[in-house]
Amino acid sequence: MQKQIVYLDNNATTPLHPEVCKALNEAMEFYGNPSSLHALGRMARQRVEQARENIAAFIGADKDEVIFVGSGSEANNTVLSIFTCPSRNCACAPNKHIGIITTTIEHPCVMETSRCLSDRGLGVSYLDVDKDGKVDVNQLEEQLAKKAGLVSIMMANNEIGTVQDIKKLAEIVHKHGALFHTDAVQAVGKFPINVRELGVDFLTLSGHKIYGPKGIGALYVKKGVHFCPLIRGGHQEYGRRAGTENTLGIIGLEKAIQMRAQEMEQEEKRLFEFKAILKKGIEEQIPDIRFNGHPEDCLAGTLNVSFNGAEGEAILLYLDLEGVAVSTGSACASGSLDPSHVLLATGLDAERAHGSIRISMGRQTTKEEIDYLLEVLPRVIKKIREMSTAYNKVK
Repeated sequence: MQKQIVYLDNNATTPLHPEVCKALNEAMEFYGNPSSLHALGRMARQRVEQARENIAAFIGADKDEVIFVGSGSEANNTVLSIFTCPSRNCACAPNKHIGIITTTIEHPCVMETSRCLSDRGLGVSYLDVDKDGKVDVNQLEEQLAKKAGLVSIMMANNEIGTVQDIKKLAEIVHKHGALFHTDAVQAVGKFPINVRELGVDFLTLSGHKIYGPKGIGALYVKKGVHFCPLIRGGHQEYGRRAGTENTLGIIGLEKAIQMRAQEMEQEEKRLFEFKAILKKGIEEQIPDIRFNGHPEDCLAGTLNVSFNGAEGEAILLYLDLEGVAVSTGSACASGSLDPSHVLLATGLDAERAHGSIRISMGRQTTKEEIDYLLEVLPRVIKKIREMSTAYNKVK
């Protein structure tokens, strides 16, 4: 097969859906400030509120429970910051002096914020996961018994694709009187999600993970839940997030959500089939490997593999030379030389963790591209292993 560009890093970001591109072009006319009272402002406001209603409906929420933000990271930081409001008289967070519980496999925006909050004196505890990345429910019960105001557990892991039983976890959390947040950035648009059925208090989603524009995300806040803005200085978003609304981004997110409603069911089925082909092909052609993540409760398009005797960065670069784009983990941590904190949390040793890559497929992925990867990956691993003195000594 002739060399081509094969994009298999969709968990990092996705290309714009063609229909989103059209919607963005058409939305150029909505340049008025949605807070302005003149006709152009009212026209922009109408489109923003229409988008809010459609996006809310997609996740089973009411319109006034959705706040538009600049990213999934901002949404996650907003939720965590509720419990550190510095004002003594602020009624936003009655449990603000009670700790936070999260997990050892969260996205860096949650991990780093949690460490920062801990440095400020807030109690933060971390739940362990098993070898497949599933949260330890018994440990959650034990931590909740010590009192916590908020539990934040991601729905689907961005590196290994493991999907948590959010409904069960939320029930446990609420039984102990705490609030529950889930980072659903990697989950929304990949399988059906209903916030009412899940019972969550907060949920995060992001546009650029679902073929929408970058720089736009949304935060679901359950009606009646105490809320404290992270960004102040304006009345926008019902006073919950200051700053002129990103009208273009919001319209792009709306269209991306609408296309997800039409396409995600068939796409999930197709990507599970591709994943099975990939796993079988890798197992048959490459020895000394390990697949990371839960084998069943997982994202259809995500496959994380560890190759003993091969550095993940080297695999990535050699595949790039063959026209294949993959990653070694979270895009937000790609500048780090440390092994993946997610893989280490599942019990993988540092050496194996260093030899891992993440293959994340998307709506544009084809069977021909999967075949091409299976053609080039075995020889890439073989080449890297032949250069590894340590690996050859063991062999």
